[in-house]
Amino acid sequence: MKALITGGAGFIGSNCVDKFIEKGLEVAVIDNLYTGHVENIHKNATFYEIDICDPKISEIFEKEKFDYLVHFAAQMNVRHSLKDPIFDAKVNVLGSINLIENCKKFKVSKFIYISTGGAVFGEPQYLPVDENHPINPLCPYGASKHTVEHYLYMYKENYNLNYTILRYPNVYGPKQDPLGEAGVIAVFTQLMMKNKRPTIFGDGEQTRDYVYVEDVVEAAYLALTKGDGGTYNIGSGIETNVNELFRNLKRILDSNLEPIYGAPIPGEIRRISLNGSLAKKKLFWKNPLTLEEGLRKTIEYYESL
Repeated sequence: MKALITGGAGFIGSNCVDKFIEKGLEVAVIDNLYTGHVENIHKNATFYEIDICDPKISEIFEKEKFDYLVHFAAQMNVRHSLKDPIFDAKVNVLGSINLIENCKKFKVSKFIYISTGGAVFGEPQYLPVDENHPINPLCPYGASKHTVEHYLYMYKENYNLNYTILRYPNVYGPKQDPLGEAGVIAVFTQLMMKNKRPTIFGDGEQTRDYVYVEDVVEAAYLALTKGDGGTYNIGSGIETNVNELFRNLKRILDSNLEPIYGAPIPGEIRRISLNGSLAKKKLFWKNPLTLEEGLRKTIEYYESL
């Protein structure tokens, strides 16, 4: 079986490529290297450097005849989406439609869409958030990611294109780039390892649901054969605030640093955690690593570089 992974040179995408190849799949990667790095790509993957908005992408579909598409490629920075919502929509909406159209044309069996559980819901009415929670994004990034969920439903109804939607939490772990992609754990860890003080935006009491990258990649692998036509939150259900996260890293790294506090970021939600019960029931996804275990594995990775 052959899978196309968009954004496969990025943090989560490249981990997914590694997983799929380990499981015996043939994998091709599409990435424009805007935030991804070619050195992240597994040596056994076929790599195409191309933008997902490029109409020439159809030539790759025609040549490769994919069975599955796993769509990670995105403009994923909340601040950038507020600054340039047109660019955000172009990449996240039009780029995704370009891929969906090619899946329809070349009869790809299934489209696995990586959405966001941190931005589509807006400020939650209850926690942990389940799949029935109202959708009220506070930033263009959340709105653009959610828009594609509707397109997938429409294409399934009209053209029988099968799909599964995975709403990811705040993902962390090996290969996360502190300079490119959003990721507070990567930023904090690498600064503190260099004995530099990280900046906490706002009062640090804002919460997120942090899940280790291997666990969210496992959900993508399970979705190849399960969860048809469904939307699933991939979360631990646990809130961790930024101050607590900093204290955990400080303890594990045996650091005496204190953070710098900066102005809060507009458009970012105050609290979030995702209820992963449905994914466990329908995808047979298992409980993710604890934050303590995941942080230690992440630090070990950065120390090995």
